[in-house]
Amino acid sequence: MPPTSPITVHHLNNSRSQRILWLLEELGLPYEVVRYQRDPQTMLAPPELKKIHPLGKSPVVTVDGLTLAESGAIIETLVERYGDGRLAPPAGSAEAVRYRYWLHYAEGSAMPPLLLKLVFGRIKKADMPFFAKPIADGIADKATASFIQPQIDQHLAFMEAELQQRDWFAGPEFTAADVQMSFPLEAAQSRAGLTAQSHPRLADWLARIHARPAYQRAVERGGEYALLG
Repeated sequence: MPPTSPITVHHLNNSRSQRILWLLEELGLPYEVVRYQRDPQTMLAPPELKKIHPLGKSPVVTVDGLTLAESGAIIETLVERYGDGRLAPPAGSAEAVRYRYWLHYAEGSAMPPLLLKLVFGRIKKADMPFFAKPIADGIADKATASFIQPQIDQHLAFMEAELQQRDWFAGPEFTAADVQMSFPLEAAQSRAGLTAQSHPRLADWLARIHARPAYQRAVERGGEYALLG
């Protein structure tokens, strides 16, 4: 049963909310987009988002009187309420177990080292006294080389091996778990060494999701999405 009124997606540019737009396009649900822009200096979300949810993070969705936050929770709720059996494996199946795993893995395991890489990369670009820059650069380089990049490489190898066994993360069919996994893998392709040469199955998976008409419609609705660059 569809929602009683259009879903509102509070959409921050270049953020996780892009995959919520994609999910809604895949489900064919009506929705409205309220746009927010990052601060060009801090790259943080604007304070206006705190009027929607106290943490001021994106994505945030309002639907049928509910305010939903956290990508995985939003995806699970929308698919369960409005999917009508689409984009999720049958309950109790082996695919359903993998589906739930990847919904949680995307943010719980895959994203933390990618976020650390982004943060330490920004440290190297930050303004600071000239005498402090060599120290900051050295710390950032050491942390990235000794811990962050090896962690990313380990996760990419794990995901590559998983997709050698099946076409999609949960099984032979495309599901909302693939929607959830899009953001960490796009981030890895953008800034963490994921290429067609290093990880051909992951690169092929990315090419296939980017070719989906619903994905392309979501990018048109959401606007510029730098992780595709």
